[in-house]
Amino acid sequence: MASLRDIKARITSTKKTKQITKAMQMVSAAKLNRAQNNAQSFLPYTEKIREVVASIAASGTQVSHPMLEERPVKKTGYVVITSDRGLAGGYNASLIRELMETIKQRHSSTDEYAIVVMGRIGRDLFKKRNLPIVQEIVGLADQPEFHDIKTIAKNTVDMFSDGVFDELYLWYNHFVSPITQDVTEKKLLPLTDLAETAATSTYEYEPSEQAILERLLPQYAESLIFGALLDAKASEFGARMTAMSAATDNATSLIDELTLSYNRARQAAITQEITEIVGGAAALE
Repeated sequence: MASLRDIKARITSTKKTKQITKAMQMVSAAKLNRAQNNAQSFLPYTEKIREVVASIAASGTQVSHPMLEERPVKKTGYVVITSDRGLAGGYNASLIRELMETIKQRHSSTDEYAIVVMGRIGRDLFKKRNLPIVQEIVGLADQPEFHDIKTIAKNTVDMFSDGVFDELYLWYNHFVSPITQDVTEKKLLPLTDLAETAATSTYEYEPSEQAILERLLPQYAESLIFGALLDAKASEFGARMTAMSAATDNATSLIDELTLSYNRARQAAITQEITEIVGGAAALE
């Protein structure tokens, strides 16, 4: 049985842990609010580019672009967005687990795919498993700007245009609520679903539809990567806030249990002392 000193030491250390998890919960809640605003503010930009590109593609004119055309798939690229830090529940584990299962089902060799990874957690795990990483970026800000990932986004899109990849997929956690994050796979390139977007405006193009398409398509693909990153950041902070809330609740329950054990042990010790005093006094009579 633990001594009173041991129980008291555990209570003290658990209280300190609770203070840390509570602080992390509050910080994550503040970051979540800002991350949600960032993700929502970026959506209209992406949707408008998509509308313009879809309008050109559906105009019936003779325009073409490699990003709009499917081709035989020899190599697949996966853009995977994880976090740099842990303590976020199953945020990273569920994403990586589903990605690994998908890769195992689709590919029989590492020559058939390659990974572009954002986040230290994913980078370290993929390297440990000797998976083919062609680009990586770690240490992104909690509230990233587009210029933070412009280089890696442009290089990734260029690898598709140059034929390094024949298709590209985005893998990230989509934010649903602070307690729910959905592992999401989105086909990044080629853009084969533009016909589903209905144009709400009529456009006149200068200098030409083909020239606009060649300029907008890479920007649109890069914006999809950045939009997924913003969404993933909101999911990360939601997952961390939920995990730290659960940790704080567990610490509170543990403190209550330890306090009860401490009081019982202290009462037993006092009772034992009284018994010994009474017994000693009786022996002297």
